[in-house]
Amino acid sequence: MTFDATRLGVPVTMASAAGTPAEGQPFSVTSRAVYAFWGLAKLSEPSLRKALAAQLVGGKQVADVRIRVRSKLSDIIITGLTLGLVVPRAVTIEGVVVDK
Repeated sequence: MTFDATRLGVPVTMASAAGTPAEGQPFSVTSRAVYAFWGLAKLSEPSLRKALAAQLVGGKQVADVRIRVRSKLSDIIITGLTLGLVVPRAVTIEGVVVDK
């Protein structure tokens, strides 16, 4: 899965300088990614732009971005019941929205 922050239209940093955490409003957005045929084909993939659209109003910037991809229990059950034909994943994007 590839996340491209260059098309967001605002500055994005993955980490702040050591010892100085970013100050602003923290956010956490969870989206779903769904694959087919044991993960070989993409059915749906989360969009970083859509996930952060509400937080980026007013020319702000995003700092300390962290992206986690994991399988929840329900994802594992669905994958098992479909014998891997449908493979869902939970994608959580966390960070801090900072005013310029």
